[in-house]
Amino acid sequence: MSNNRSIASELIRFSLPLIMSGILQQLYSWADAFIVGHAEGELQLGSIGATTSISMFLVNTIIGLTYGLSIMAAHEFGRGNREKIRNIMSVFLPVLCILYIFLAIPAIILSGSILQFMDTPDEMLEYSLPYLRIILAGIPFLALYNLYTALLRALGNTKAAFYSVLISSVLNVLLDILFVAILRYGVEGAAAATLISQISMTIFIIVYASVKYPDILRPRSYRTFDKNILKGGLSYSLPPAFQNSVISAGNLILQNFMNSFGAVTVLAITTAYRVDTIMLLPILNLGAAVSTMTAQSKGSGDADRIKSCLKSGIAMMTGVSVSLALVMFFFGSAFVAFFGVSGEALSVGRLFFKDLACFYVLFGIATLLRGVLEGIGDITFCSIVGIIVLGIRIAFSYILDPFVAGRAIAFAEGISWTVFMLIMILRILHKKKDLQ
Repeated sequence: MSNNRSIASELIRFSLPLIMSGILQQLYSWADAFIVGHAEGELQLGSIGATTSISMFLVNTIIGLTYGLSIMAAHEFGRGNREKIRNIMSVFLPVLCILYIFLAIPAIILSGSILQFMDTPDEMLEYSLPYLRIILAGIPFLALYNLYTALLRALGNTKAAFYSVLISSVLNVLLDILFVAILRYGVEGAAAATLISQISMTIFIIVYASVKYPDILRPRSYRTFDKNILKGGLSYSLPPAFQNSVISAGNLILQNFMNSFGAVTVLAITTAYRVDTIMLLPILNLGAAVSTMTAQSKGSGDADRIKSCLKSGIAMMTGVSVSLALVMFFFGSAFVAFFGVSGEALSVGRLFFKDLACFYVLFGIATLLRGVLEGIGDITFCSIVGIIVLGIRIAFSYILDPFVAGRAIAFAEGISWTVFMLIMILRILHKKKDLQ
């Protein structure tokens, strides 16, 4: 029992900075939405929301790549192999930078065509296009930032991400006020504020890592390119990167599906997802903490610690997800109204959270179990499941549409979370030997 309490305390210490970092990161979009919604209007607010699934396509691919590298590095950290971690950074720093420079440029050029392909309402296009182009310019900086924070997390350091995001969040809010509320640069000003803040965040994390871990994460120490590290790193990082890419592509399909309901529903659901994203952060980051701690334990061969992570994680996740479900069921519409949404759009947002909140607990347990599985190296399976769950979500959105119209979006997500949890439970039972 004492060991479980110790693991629970460690999980809290490890995950709390991650949760706070995630919340502060969401302030980028929240500040944009709040200030634009009140200073410019609901149309401009909805226009920003209509770009989210496009920019997140690239961002989520980055997160997938670096998440897999974090698991690999955590295994090496558990084995005490710091040189291997340095080699991971040496190989993947140039790879990620070059890759996302070449991805961001075509995305910027084709952003207008992409928005039109997604049936973005005509009245939103003039605002969505310049906002999206500026946001996409920050993608290479986010690639750098996520690589550094992933390897720092593998070393057990989650505070660095919190410090960097704290600085950039404060800067983002101040610049939003200056560019949008005072200088009246509109959505372009909000996008510029986000871009400048992301650059500052990236500079901070590079300097911090180079000073704190000069033997591992200082850029000037890179001299060799290890093909074996590249091959091993890709085996860890490509499955979650591919999964995130497919999920983001699926979200484009869902955005297109949502756009068919018109500007009011786009405004309501995209704003509701802003709230939903930040409310799910405790669940997602607790799962990430369990994943990293499990990976470290796997590397050191400590099976008892893996089991303790599972037991303590389930207890903590249940409490967290139940609390979040209650908050969103009763107060979800108040958060949506915070962004200046009112009338019919607010009613749509209220129904969204009443429909979805009851599934939060299922998503929480599924995320926790997934974290354990990924920590022991079952990454490819989890990535395949993520794609299957997306397919279920898309399918049920269209299946339920004739019966419940716009509410199909929430119901379909809840059904997909239910399937997600059931598959993760079966996989944990199947992998029981690896947890002993």
